[in-house]
Amino acid sequence: MTENAENMDTTNGFDINTDENAAGTSHLNEPLTEESEMEKIEAELKEQKDKYLRLMAEFDNFRRRTAKERLELIQTAGKDVIVSLLDVLDDCDRAEKQLQTSDDIALQKEGIQLVFNKLRSTMQQKGVKAMESIQTDFDVEKHEAITEIPAPSDNLKGKVLDEVVKGYYLNDKLIRFAKVVVGK
Repeated sequence: MTENAENMDTTNGFDINTDENAAGTSHLNEPLTEESEMEKIEAELKEQKDKYLRLMAEFDNFRRRTAKERLELIQTAGKDVIVSLLDVLDDCDRAEKQLQTSDDIALQKEGIQLVFNKLRSTMQQKGVKAMESIQTDFDVEKHEAITEIPAPSDNLKGKVLDEVVKGYYLNDKLIRFAKVVVGK
């Protein structure tokens, strides 16, 4: 084989190194699949990075917004209960004023009883319910034993004989244990 035959380009049959009259741009008109695929991948990568950054920013905004809402909720959590108790407080003020001006004990008792009943009904409307403990079996899940005393009869052993502090439920969830005296 000659030297020219070794230097021949196999795609168009010309020796690109030796023939200066042969068109050397014929291979440039062919699509460059490697470069166009690379550009496509780079564009896709850029698009994915943009989506990722937007998603991260959206999540960060969501996190800040929920933290702010949570803080506001904590600060105003008892607002509706307090507002409903303001009516009871107003009744207490009126009762106090009546106590100072009137000497009729029966009228004073009736007024104070109305205030107590209003307080109980307001608390009940908000889901607070008193626990019934007296003469029930002692339950460590609901009761806190303050002391034990001898039971007056055998059927009262292990039962609650007296309630020192009432226990309460809020929407059927225990919020305060009852402090009780238990028969032994």
